[in-house]
Formats: sequence, structure tokens, C-alpha cells
Amino acid sequence: MQVSYHGHSVVQIKSNGKTIFIDPFITGNGLTDLKAEDVHPDVIILTHGHGDHVGDTVELAKQNDSLVIANADLCDFLSFKGVKTHAMHIGGSYQFEFGRVKLTQAFHGSGYVDEANKQIIYCGMPAGILFMNEGKTIYHAGDTGLFSDMKLIGERHPIDLAFLPIGDNFTMGPEDAAYAAKLLQAKITVPIHYNTFPPIKQDPYRFVAMLEANNGKVLEPGESIEL
Repeated sequence: MQVSYHGHSVVQIKSNGKTIFIDPFITGNGLTDLKAEDVHPDVIILTHGHGDHVGDTVELAKQNDSLVIANADLCDFLSFKGVKTHAMHIGGSYQFEFGRVKLTQAFHGSGYVDEANKQIIYCGMPAGILFMNEGKTIYHAGDTGLFSDMKLIGERHPIDLAFLPIGDNFTMGPEDAAYAAKLLQAKITVPIHYNTFPPIKQDPYRFVAMLEANNGKVLEPGESIEL
């Protein structure tokens, strides 16, 4: 299984011949190495409805006949736009042909901003994502603050690779994310959701140095890990 990072919270997983994207914010993402026209996902998994996570989902899904997995409210919203979806909710899991997906809790917001009509569209509760395939487990925390049940998540689903936001302001900062890593006990921890915008400017190497387990790894956009 190949897992790569592409700036902000964009993660790509290649497993058993399928390409899965989490939160494909490409257009407008100044840190990504990707171009939307070169991305061909079989599956898109979304943590929540904010624009910097939904990103290019609608266009990519339509162009590639991708399946979009998210909470039920966000799936309803995207289905109105002609996207093929599979609705889930927090605590639920489902075995797909490409792997098992489980949504975990996250503490954040989830409104989609319709600038044309000056509306905020409710898109359900934010979530974290557990992706399990080939005997490996990946945890993408999405946008969240620190919460103690991260310990439970790690105990119930031993994690090989965790992606944790460190940007502060909108999510956990480095100190809280380091404590989250301690609770989760993942084999490898990678920082995400930083440096894309001025309010979330952070030094990812400082975060990695804070990890007691010495298991952190900074991935530059385009770099990957083999699990």
C-alpha cells in the first residue's frame, strides 16, 4: 500500500489497484504538487464539508465516476450536484471492495459556504477516517481539537499511520497534536493542515521533535510512505 501527502489535508492511498483520495483540496491549495486534471480517483473520502476539504470533489467525481464517501448530510448535498455517494455516519463502518472505512468523531464545524447566494449549507458532523486494507490501518483525523477518546480509537484499531492536524487556530496546535499522538500510539505520525494559510503557519519538524515515541515523519507534498 502506497500512501502519499499532497499539502494541507490531502492524502492519496493506492491499494489493490484502486486510488483513494481523502479531502482533495487541489484548486486553490498553494502547497499541493497536484493538478486537478491529472488526478483520477476511484474513491474520494471526505472528513467534513468545509471548502478546503471538499475542494475539487464534485468535478473529480463527475469526471472519473468516483464514489464519494462521507457523512450522510454531506452525501445528500453532493448527490444534489450529481455525484455518486455512499453515506455513513460516525461510529459506523462498511466493507467496500477496496477496503474497510470507519468514521470516527472529530470536534470541528462542517458548513459549506455558498458565496454566490451568501449562504452556509449545513453538511453534517465532521469526522475522522479509519481506512483498513491489506492488514494495515490508516487514521486521518480530519480537522479536530484534542479529545481523550483518541486513546480508545488507537486501542480499538491499532494504527500503522496517523495524519494529525497541527495548524492551531482552527484545529489542534502542535502541543495538543503531540498529546493526541501519545494517545493514539500510531506506528508513524505525519503532520497535516499547516502552512496553507497565515493563521495556521507551523514548523512541522518542531512538532515531530515533540513526539515522545520518536515516530514522527514530515512528508513534503508528493512524498509517500510504503506500508
